[in-house]
This record gives sequence, C-alpha cells and structure tokens, in this order.
Amino acid sequence: MRGAAEDGSCMAERITGTPDEPWSVERLGGELKSYIGRLGYLWVEGEITQWSASRGNVFGKLKDVSSDSTVSFNVWSSTLSRIEGEFRQGDRAVLLVKPDYWPRAGTLSMVTAQIRHVGLGDLLARLEALRRSLAAEGLFDAARKRPLPFLPGTVGLITGRDSDAEKDVLRNAQLRWPGVRFRVEHAAVQGDQTVPTVLAALERLEADPEVEVIVIARGGGDFQNLLGFSDERLLRAVAAATTPIVSAIGHEADRPLLDDVADLRASTPTDAAKRIVPDVAEELSRIAQARAQLRARVTQHVAREAERLEALRTRPALARPESMIDARADDLARLTARADELAGRVVELGGQRLDHLRQTLRALSPQSTLDRGYAVVQTAAGSVARDAASVAAGDQLLVTLASGTLDAEVRAAHPER
Repeated sequence: MRGAAEDGSCMAERITGTPDEPWSVERLGGELKSYIGRLGYLWVEGEITQWSASRGNVFGKLKDVSSDSTVSFNVWSSTLSRIEGEFRQGDRAVLLVKPDYWPRAGTLSMVTAQIRHVGLGDLLARLEALRRSLAAEGLFDAARKRPLPFLPGTVGLITGRDSDAEKDVLRNAQLRWPGVRFRVEHAAVQGDQTVPTVLAALERLEADPEVEVIVIARGGGDFQNLLGFSDERLLRAVAAATTPIVSAIGHEADRPLLDDVADLRASTPTDAAKRIVPDVAEELSRIAQARAQLRARVTQHVAREAERLEALRTRPALARPESMIDARADDLARLTARADELAGRVVELGGQRLDHLRQTLRALSPQSTLDRGYAVVQTAAGSVARDAASVAAGDQLLVTLASGTLDAEVRAAHPER
C-alpha cells in the first residue's frame, strides 16, 4: 500500500495483496476466469473479419460496425455442426457468446453457442435511413456533381490488387485511348479494411495535382461484401473530394450508396473505362466528318462566289469598260468647248467693264482738270485757296499745275465783287 501511495497511481483504487505477499499468476488467472465466467451468455453483433477453420473448429474475430473495436471468438465443432448456413469473412452476424478466460495462455475469448446472419431487412433499413439523411443534406444532388474532363492527363484508380476490375479498367481504357496514363492505388475491397484503405488511397490521389479523375472499382459481389462502399465515412470523403470521382462497383441490384454520392456511376469497370476517356477511333471519325463537312461548305461557298464573279464579269460595263469613257467623251468635249466659250465671254465683258471704269475714273480725276489748264492753289498752311478773300497780299502760295508746281507770292487779292 505504501509503495502504491508513494507512486500516486492507485490512490483511488482498492489494492489487493502487498509487495511482500503478492498473488501468483495462477491465482490471478483463476480469479479472472471466475469473475469473467459470472458474466454468462450475451448476444453481440458485428462484422466477421476473420473466419479460420482448424480441425473442425473455427477461430475468428468480430469487429464493431461503427468503430475499430475487435474481439476474438471461437466456435467448437460440436456447435458448428448445429449452425445453419455458411459464414465467411465480411459477413454481418449476431453471436450468442460466453466470455471465457484461458489462464494458461492468458487470453480472453468468446465461446460461441449460436451464430446467425443479420437479417438483410435490418441492413437495408439502416442503409435506407442513411440514404435519407445524406439526401437531405444534398449529397445526392445533381447540381453538386462535377463533370469529367474530356481527356484527363492522369486517371487515378482505386481497386483490389491483381483484380479483374483493375485489368478491365486498364485494358479497355488503353484500347480506347492508348496514351492514357493511370496511377493505381490498391486497397481492400472487402472486409473490415475496405473503408480505411480506400480512404487512404483516396487521400493520396487527391493530393496528386496530375490526377484529374478518380475511379473506385470493384466488379460486383455479394451484397454484404459491398457494405464498405455504403460506409458514411467513405461517402462523406467522396462528397468532399475536389477531383471528380467515378463509382464502378458493378452491382446493379441493391447498389451501394457510393453510386449516389459519386459524380458519375458506371455499371461495371468496363463501363467506367468507356466513360473516363474518349474512343480514339470515334474521335478520328468525328474529325474526318468535320473536315469533310468543312471542305464541302468551303467548296460550295467558293463555287457560289465564282458564279457571282462570273455574272459581274459578263456585264457590259465590266466586259468593255472603255465604253463608259466613250459614252462620256462627247459630253466632255461639248462641256469643254462650252467652258472655253463662257470663259472668253466673261473675260471680254470684264475687259469692257474695266475700260468703262477707267474712263469714268479719268473723267473724275483732278489730273484731268489740271490737264485742261486748271491749277490748284494751296496756302502755306496746306489748305486749298478757294476764295480770294482767304489770302492777303504777301502770302506764299503753292500752285500745282498739270505738270509740276510753282511757288507764288500774292501781290494783291481781289475778292469777288
């Protein structure tokens, strides 16, 4: 007690025995066997992940359907002979077991008294409830499904190792498009390892930027063996993926929920190969058809334009274009002569008018008056002397004649009488 108290690890636990008087291993085993034996029989449900027959007996493991908890069980030959039906790894079952501790081996096992399959009705009811829940969240909506690329650079494939599904996808895809590239991730497609291994493979492919579409393929099988592809963890991971995912489980009746969550459902792995890559022969045929149609349309267009050009060339204006010039040559000569005539008349009339204006100007010019013998008399101030009274004797005058000027002095002024 003192050692445990000093360690502090068992303060609240009841401790039996002392360091000086410990239990033997045999006594511990006996006590455990006695205590566990008092639990009696109980029914337990799970998935059989191991079913190994040895000398008429069966040793197996039962896994919880919603967690990783596992427990070992055994079925003695006497009990096995009374069990109806066949069981194998991956089956969902209900067992009537009695816990039993083996002191010699130090192991705990469940001795099975009865075993029966879980009713398909129960499984279908659970799947239907999950289907309704996921549908209400919109995981099945067509609007959220992503289109597949026309020609993916790299195709991710999740399938069983050396499986027919893998061979079908690779062979048929390469027959359709020989240059297609695959990145194959192997995973368990049956049993308790289906969900974790497929999730791990999906995560690896999602992290590869070269993978443009992912195919999850199995190739059909028993309904219970496909339950892993209806697991909620896998369905939510597929719904959250950024890469388009194709479900090719290949089970028509009671198909897994993965078919509804995936972006595309293929009926078989072979059908998936046809969906993810185009057929090179079909594409070449379509290209040839497009080229033929294009060639026919171009030929038709060129022929139509040639006809239009020929029609234009047969018109008189284009067949003999100089006729247009000949038709206008006479008009041009007549207009040229008319223009010359009008221009001459305008010049003649302008000359006549100019002579008239010249004569008028000359008649009104002071020079003409001077030429007739008159003179212009200006005072020293520069004003014109018009009245004899405006000058006086002795004033200096400037007399302008028809030719030249005279300086004069007034000797006497004689105003008008």
